Amino acid sequence: MKIFSFLTNQPDNVLTRALSDGKHPFAVAAAFSFFSNVLYLALPLYTYQVYGRVMVSQNVPTLVVLTLITLFVFAISSAIDDYRARILINYGVALDQRVSGKVFSALFDASVRGDPSARAQALRDLDQFRQTLTGIAAAAFFDLPWIPVFLVALYIIDPAVGVVTTIGALVLLGLALLQERIIRPIQRDASDAQLRSYAFTDAALRNGEVVRAMGMLPTLGASWAAHRAVTIERGAAAAETANAFTDTIKAVRMGIQVLIIAIGAYLIIKGRLHQGMLFANMILASRALQPIEKIVGSWDPLNNMVRAHGRLMQLLSKAEPSQAATALPRPRGRLTVEALNYAPPGGSKLLLGNINFSLEPGETLGVIGPSGAGKSTLARLLVGIWRPVNGIVRLDGADVFSWDRADFGRHVGYLPQDTELFSGTIRDNIARFRSGVSDEEVVKAAQLAGVHELILRLPRGYETDVGDGGHTLSAGQRQRVGLARTVLGSPAFIVLDEPNASLDAEGEDALLQALDAMKASGATVVIISHKPSIFRAADRMLVLREGRIELFGPRDQVMARLMKPTEIRAVEASR
Repeated sequence: MKIFSFLTNQPDNVLTRALSDGKHPFAVAAAFSFFSNVLYLALPLYTYQVYGRVMVSQNVPTLVVLTLITLFVFAISSAIDDYRARILINYGVALDQRVSGKVFSALFDASVRGDPSARAQALRDLDQFRQTLTGIAAAAFFDLPWIPVFLVALYIIDPAVGVVTTIGALVLLGLALLQERIIRPIQRDASDAQLRSYAFTDAALRNGEVVRAMGMLPTLGASWAAHRAVTIERGAAAAETANAFTDTIKAVRMGIQVLIIAIGAYLIIKGRLHQGMLFANMILASRALQPIEKIVGSWDPLNNMVRAHGRLMQLLSKAEPSQAATALPRPRGRLTVEALNYAPPGGSKLLLGNINFSLEPGETLGVIGPSGAGKSTLARLLVGIWRPVNGIVRLDGADVFSWDRADFGRHVGYLPQDTELFSGTIRDNIARFRSGVSDEEVVKAAQLAGVHELILRLPRGYETDVGDGGHTLSAGQRQRVGLARTVLGSPAFIVLDEPNASLDAEGEDALLQALDAMKASGATVVIISHKPSIFRAADRMLVLREGRIELFGPRDQVMARLMKPTEIRAVEASR
């Protein structure tokens, strides 16, 4: 089981550990393979007895007894094979239960890091890896160690038969290795192009409205077709090569069978071999060569399994290791940002540099600045989505990045600039898909966000299915439902990134009232926006420019430095 050793001798992660723990079920499966292969010897023995004794003695009762015994042995062998398959399938289920959650988490870790490897393909890779590892293709490897056993039996019958079968096995093995050497790079190119094609298609579908509105389909189609052409061309080349090898291997195996029959007949004519052994030779030689042919026939899924394993290892190697964290009490909302610096992974230019400020519990901070100043980056760092290069963000003294995410999320609300909803009902989305959230809590959050009446006007109210990505709702409706999701459970710390970007006048009035309610509840709130009117509830203002703090202080003082007198009067009038 070299392939199993290769998979387990890898850098330590949850997948490697799960594979290492699979040594016991694989050992049991190998033991079952031993008994299955030993019992298979009943067939050549049966043919020998039938053609060597029954046909000579014309003894029907002996034939019946031999037949019943052989059928019973093969029933046992079939049951053993079934149990072997069940063991592997159950191990595959256990492996998936242990690994899939970590892959899912690692996928999202990679996504928030902006890693291009963060694709749903990772979960398909896990499925393909599991199915191949515990399926028919990998099961052929259990029969490989028994090839020498059948070859020894053939050598005992007659060395000439054993030599021919051995040479045939070596030829088949050589062809298999040559096939792997030739096809692997072709299949790798085809697989990589296929993944690029799928990723390109997913991106185009996510922006379908833009593509249609601006007539981008022909040009995008040309780029997609280029990836597709490589996939088809390399895939066809791999298939043609694989078929050529398969046909050659089939011809070689059939040739070996013919030679074995010819040698057996010759030995019978010369009196060196009993005629009952002719068919026994054929059966033993076929069984000796069968595992190699099975593996060759399964070469494509086995190669795909190895590639899927490589992609999973790459994804898991970059994942943040989960650490046991002590559950912390509900924070009061004191926020401190200390010498915060951030650059994207692999980047050398800081998007944020030397950011320092603090907020007391219950204070509201308005963040303003030109596009590209780093406002959304700051929002992501404040809620612990990204890890800073250096510096730290603390909530009640605790590092927000290392805080247990599930526990942290119960005390924090975050509304990103692009509000996305998940497939499900409005109630599910507001409840953050948590179990145990009462209807009263959901309605209270909707009322606080000023979206309760809007939801009641929908066809099914809170049970309205928002569809994939929330496409059944308008952008403004999605943003207002997203705000209700943000304030569920009266969080102690709330970050709103452009919360009024898609709102109409009614929605903006509801947002302002929600901000007043958040402040009254004692929550610490950070608001990022380009519209000064939304900062009426702010205690402090922070102005970002080119990733650095330009101004920070009481709202009126900062706004006075930023705005003209006429603009100040307009803001005062809007309060």
